[in-house]
Amino acid sequence: MKIAVQVYSVREHINDTETLLAALEEIKKIGYDGVEFAGFFNTDAATIRAKLDELGLVAVGCHMGLGDFEEDKLAETIEFVHTLGADAAGVGGAPHSTDEEAENTGKVLGNAEKYAMDKYGMKVYYHNHCEEFRPTESGKLPIDIIGDLCSLEIDTYWSFHAGEDNYKLLTEKKDDIVLLHVKDGIDGKPMALGEGNNDLATVVKAAKDIGMEWLVVENDDPVPTGFEDITRSLAYLKSII
Repeated sequence: MKIAVQVYSVREHINDTETLLAALEEIKKIGYDGVEFAGFFNTDAATIRAKLDELGLVAVGCHMGLGDFEEDKLAETIEFVHTLGADAAGVGGAPHSTDEEAENTGKVLGNAEKYAMDKYGMKVYYHNHCEEFRPTESGKLPIDIIGDLCSLEIDTYWSFHAGEDNYKLLTEKKDDIVLLHVKDGIDGKPMALGEGNNDLATVVKAAKDIGMEWLVVENDDPVPTGFEDITRSLAYLKSII
């Protein structure tokens, strides 16, 4: 398996094109194979792709807004992601509190995925937090409603924090999963890998058993800095793969 990092983890170091490209250089120096974006800081896709190619990094995906996958912006979004060289794109969250909200989110992403698959073989995914594992008024889980309509990126700390058995979750939803966020934490506070209480060895075993090509490291609240945090996380993850 190869290891990418969600660039959101080092957002404190980025505020424009120059610092975005510098962050990519540092991510490569730390030892990552790829990146998942969360914002582009007004940088065009060709400029980012040129830097990725120069460094030998792979764009594995990106988090964008649900509106970017609506019909009026869809073609532009998919072209941007294709230029980056990514085979997938998605959202870091979207309305899901009711059946109607979850179905609408799933339908927008599902329609986008059909377009992206037909054009470039590209998946479109939804990334979960805890709330998607809480039943709606009908008793359904939002993660199930959305996952029936588009692909998924499972954040394995938020699923763990929601009380899910990650091995069961990942193996049962293996056909819907495009990417995994490998994340740690305690009591809902994200931490560097190996510093929380998520059963990361089980996550890695499940990832291997379902044939995941990429693992994506993320920390919403890195300490003391993003670069130092993702350095510790990478070292820990390599020690258990």
